[in-house]
Amino acid sequence: MEPYLKGIRFAAIGMAVNLVLAIVKIFTGVVGNSYALIADGIESTADVVSSLVVISGLKLSARPADDDHPFGHGKAEPMAGMVVAGLLLLAALWIGWSSVREIRNPHHAPAWYTLLVLALVIMAKEALARKVLRVGVELGSTAVRGDAWHHRSDALTSLAAFIGIGIALVGGEGYAPADDWAALVACGVMGFNGVRLLQSAIDDLMDRSVSPGQLADVRAMAERVDGVLSIEKCRMRRVGLGHSMDIHVTVDGGATVRRGHDIAHAVKDRLMASDYRITDVTVHIEPDDLGRTS
Repeated sequence: MEPYLKGIRFAAIGMAVNLVLAIVKIFTGVVGNSYALIADGIESTADVVSSLVVISGLKLSARPADDDHPFGHGKAEPMAGMVVAGLLLLAALWIGWSSVREIRNPHHAPAWYTLLVLALVIMAKEALARKVLRVGVELGSTAVRGDAWHHRSDALTSLAAFIGIGIALVGGEGYAPADDWAALVACGVMGFNGVRLLQSAIDDLMDRSVSPGQLADVRAMAERVDGVLSIEKCRMRRVGLGHSMDIHVTVDGGATVRRGHDIAHAVKDRLMASDYRITDVTVHIEPDDLGRTS
């Protein structure tokens, strides 16, 4: 299966799960008098939108290069990641503001059965978050990882609501705002993850280099190609779900143009066959100092 198709599949699964949970949580929150549960349901609705953004971003990033976009459409994936991170931050701000408003306006304690709904939600969303996060890490997708953190933030807000409602029910009168305070605490976690995902998406859009370890691996692979004397320069960046790079390879200065061409192709073929999902390689051939003529 193509990497982007795997990402789309899990985004679609997450979207369906979120839609069902949003309806259940909002309905139970209204009937059971739990603002934290209502807010949680609204956050799940935002997750449906974020999954749609992820699906659109992955589809667009997988399009081949054309005359107007000769370097492909890979930037669509981190752009989708930025939108997903923005939605997470907006949801955190909205729930936080609403929680403060509810804390200032005392209300009745939630119904006991809201705890049952929250327990099921927490288990479902954490399981989904772990699965989607594994896929996001496997694909190297900021957008898919963002979608996973949307699921996890939903599980965290549900956990906070569970604790808050439990306190409100056990504590009795005077503890009713506990679920609102719990929702407020969860907003901090959502905000932290939103900022982290936003930074990751910006790094991809700004062509940040891959890790030194990845560069060292790539250089070592290229150096093992027959005819390569050394690697003068190597640059590599993420583009969509793959990587693009250029590399300067030193060869015998007395070699023929044909020989240099063959070495360059051998380097490109080896790098593109690696596990790093390298989709584009530009190989520059440099003569070694000893073979260079004046």
